[in-house]
Amino acid sequence: MQISELKLAKDLIRKPSITPKDAGAINLLAKNLRSIGFNCKIINFKNIKNLYAKLGKSSPNFCYAGHTDVVPPGNVKNWTTNPFKPIIRNKKLIGRGANDMKASIACFVAAVSRFKNENKNFKGSISLLITGDEEGIAVNGTKRLIKYLKRKREKINFCIVGEPTNPNKLGEMIKIGRRGSLTGRLTIIGSQGHVAYPHRANNPSNTLIKILKKIKDLKLDKGTKNFQPSNLEVIKINIDNHADNVIPGSAEAVFNVRFNDRHSSGSLKSKLGKIFKAVTKANKSRFKVSYEVSGEAFLTKPNKTTYMVQNIIKKVTGLKPKLSTSGGTSDARFIKNIAPCLEFGLVGKTMHKIDESVSVSDLKKLTKIYKNILVSYFK
Repeated sequence: MQISELKLAKDLIRKPSITPKDAGAINLLAKNLRSIGFNCKIINFKNIKNLYAKLGKSSPNFCYAGHTDVVPPGNVKNWTTNPFKPIIRNKKLIGRGANDMKASIACFVAAVSRFKNENKNFKGSISLLITGDEEGIAVNGTKRLIKYLKRKREKINFCIVGEPTNPNKLGEMIKIGRRGSLTGRLTIIGSQGHVAYPHRANNPSNTLIKILKKIKDLKLDKGTKNFQPSNLEVIKINIDNHADNVIPGSAEAVFNVRFNDRHSSGSLKSKLGKIFKAVTKANKSRFKVSYEVSGEAFLTKPNKTTYMVQNIIKKVTGLKPKLSTSGGTSDARFIKNIAPCLEFGLVGKTMHKIDESVSVSDLKKLTKIYKNILVSYFK
């Protein structure tokens, strides 16, 4: 049986799987995979549906990882079509999830169906690790699937994550790592009082401003061979004060650090903590801080499989993809703990936007790339 990447992409887009809702997307995918011989295990963690599907039982195990959940479409009236009723216009497939990343999943499934038709007795196995919890807090998706696979002693030898890695043209970029992400929620506690008598109060906003300036002025590093410089951004400032004649008792701020492999979340917490302690002590105030680490910085050292993928992409697209660590976080941050991995998918120019779309020509090319990777990997 041969699966059409365009038909499957459309069918998946029709499922309004806005994170964390599944809306039937995982079952649809499993049905298609079973039709070409995959053993499919649907695994629920709380309210999240996940899928681990496998074709074959022997080693090596080549895995494709992705997600069926999508971000909300925003104001549907701003779309030129219903975001969950895909259409083709100007040789582009339009719909939520077209490039992030339902169409990429469809390309890999189509590629496997063609590979299997031509290589019925290949030595090894092909698996798909699919979650419905990537666009949200990512607690009950790939992170827990990895733990599940470890418990089952399931080995993955190499993994491609099908995120939309290309900025403008298919073939521009492969991701071989990502910066880490640390979010801090800082509260400064002072002393409330009347604005006319500031000497009787301790305004926490003064302390907060000093701290935010210090951490924003931090020069964390100049970048490394494989990573751009780390950066800290203040993303929220809040003082919950509804009166104009009251000095508040507390002030809050939220900041995020995107950091390269010269740091860990632990080393950054230590560095920031020293600043918080010094400034609050000097200003006779107190602080509380909590952190969320969505991932540590990581790099998958390029190996022969990486270069094989790079060469196949060049043959199909005419472009030699750059090996990059740019962008935000992805589920590769979890997968790298059990297998070497890289990321390559469609063009991400319209991901998360109104009228998200992908070139139909790119769908065909990506399917060809994925199929040729399988051929070369199992040769």
